[in-house]
Amino acid sequence: MHSVVVGTTGVTAHDVLAVARAGARVELSEEAVAALAAAREIVDALAAKPEPVYGVSTGFGALATRHISPELRAQLQRNIVRSHAAGMGPRVEREVVRALMFLRLKTVCSGHTGVRPEVAQTMADVLNAGITPVVHEYGSLGCSGDLAPLSHCALTLMGEGDAEGPDGVVRPAGELLREHGIEPVELREKEGLALLNGTDGMLGMLIMALADLDSLYKSADITAALSLEGLLGTDKVLAPELHAIRPHPGQAASAANMLAVLKGSQLTGHHQDDAPRVQDAYSVRCAPQVAGAGRDTLAHARLVAERELAAAVDNPVVLPDGRVESNGNFHGAPVAYVLDFLAIAAADLGSIAERRTDRLLDKNRSHGLPPFLADDAGVDSGLMIAQYTQAALVSELKRLAVPASADSIPSSAMQEDHVSMGWSAARKLRTAVDNLTRVIAVELYAAARAVELREGLEPAPASRAVIEAARAAGVGGPGPDRFLAPDLAAADAFVRGGGLVEAAETVTGPLR
Repeated sequence: MHSVVVGTTGVTAHDVLAVARAGARVELSEEAVAALAAAREIVDALAAKPEPVYGVSTGFGALATRHISPELRAQLQRNIVRSHAAGMGPRVEREVVRALMFLRLKTVCSGHTGVRPEVAQTMADVLNAGITPVVHEYGSLGCSGDLAPLSHCALTLMGEGDAEGPDGVVRPAGELLREHGIEPVELREKEGLALLNGTDGMLGMLIMALADLDSLYKSADITAALSLEGLLGTDKVLAPELHAIRPHPGQAASAANMLAVLKGSQLTGHHQDDAPRVQDAYSVRCAPQVAGAGRDTLAHARLVAERELAAAVDNPVVLPDGRVESNGNFHGAPVAYVLDFLAIAAADLGSIAERRTDRLLDKNRSHGLPPFLADDAGVDSGLMIAQYTQAALVSELKRLAVPASADSIPSSAMQEDHVSMGWSAARKLRTAVDNLTRVIAVELYAAARAVELREGLEPAPASRAVIEAARAAGVGGPGPDRFLAPDLAAADAFVRGGGLVEAAETVTGPLR
C-alpha cells in the first residue's frame, strides 16, 4: 500500500487525499521525530518553572487566569479533551475524519506544538489501523480550531469514546485500540490543547472539494458542449482569439474544453437555418464565462489551501528560539471565505446548467426538438420532471450559497467573541458539491437525448464517445416513458465516478 511520510514542512493535497480516501499508510520522518523531541524539551523546561505559561500550566480560554499545579496538569489535559468532545448530530463521513486526523498530525509533526513523539506515533497508528473516531456534525465554530471534532479524535487516542473499526462497526475506542495493539496515550502538559487547536476539519473538506470540483468543472464543459449541439448552436463564440481579449485564464480553459469536445460536429453552426438567430442564449453563449469564473475561484481557493497546508496552526506555539507564544492563527477566516466562495460558484454553475436543460425541453426554444424530448408528447411526459428535480437541486444550491463566514457568534464568556464558522461553510459546501454532481448528471441526460434526436446530423466524435459510454453505464436513451429514477441515478454515478470526463478525453486528450 502507498505510504505518506510526514515531515516538518507540511504535506500536499495529494497526500491528504491518499490518506483520507485511499487509506494510505502514514509514517513519521526521522526529521519530524527529532523536531517533536526538541520542542517537547522546551515545553518540559517551561512546565518546571514556577511562572504560569498559557496552555502549559494554566487553564484555557476564559479560564486561562488560573495557574494549575503540577499534580493536576495531566488531569487538566484529559479534562479538556473530555469536556470539548461535545459534538452533536449525525456522524460526519469517514474520509472527513481521516483528513482531520491526518492534518492535525501534520501540524503536530511541525515541531511547533510541543507534543511528544509517542503521541504523534499513536495518531499515525490509529490512522493505519483504519480506526475512525465518531465525529458529529455540530460542535465547531471554526475558531480556536475545529474544537469538538478534534476533541472526539483526541478522545479515541485516550482510549475513550466511540470509534468505527476497519469493518465499519462502531465500538468503544478502547476495545479497538487493544485489538490493534495500540496503547492509549496519557496526555501531559499542553498535549490536550495541541490536539484540538486547528483548522484541520475545514481544510480537509476544502481539499476534497477542490478535487471534486476540478472534475465537475470539466464535466460541466462537456455537458455544455453537448447542450450546444442539441440546440444547434454555434461554436464560433468559443474561438481562442475572442477569449484572449478578456484574459481570464479559467474562461479560456473552459472555452478550449468545449471547442475540443465539439471538434468535428455536424450539429453546430445551424443557428442561421430555418429560424435564424443572431446569437445563442446566454446560458449557451456565456458558458465559458460562467464556468471560467468558477475555475478562477478554484485557483484562488487552491492557493489558500496550499498556504494552510504549509502552516502550523496551534495556540500557543513553540518557536525555534525557545519561546512559547500565544497567537490567533487558529482563526478559520482564510479557509472559511474560500469555502463560501466555492459554494457561490457551484450554485451559479448549477444554475446555468439547469437553464440549458430547460431550453432543451421547451419546444418554443429548442429549435425543432420534441416537447420535453418526449417520444409521443402528451402521451409521454419525457424529461419534464427530471428538470423539476434539477430545478429543486439548483434552488437548494442557491440556499447553500448563503455565506456561513458572514456570521459570527460569541462564545467562551466573550473571550472568543468573533469566530469564522468555517466548519459550517465546509459542511454546506460538501452538500453543494454533491448536488452539483446531480445537476450536471441531469443536463448530461437531457443533452445526450437531444443530440440523439437530431437525426441525419452526426455529433462530434467526443460527444459520440460520451453518449456511448453513458449508454454502456446504464444511462438510457430516447424512447417511451419509463421509470426515470434509475436512469438519473446511472447518470449521476457516471459523472460522479469520472466516467464522463474519461469518455470525452479518449477523443480530446486531457481537458484543462
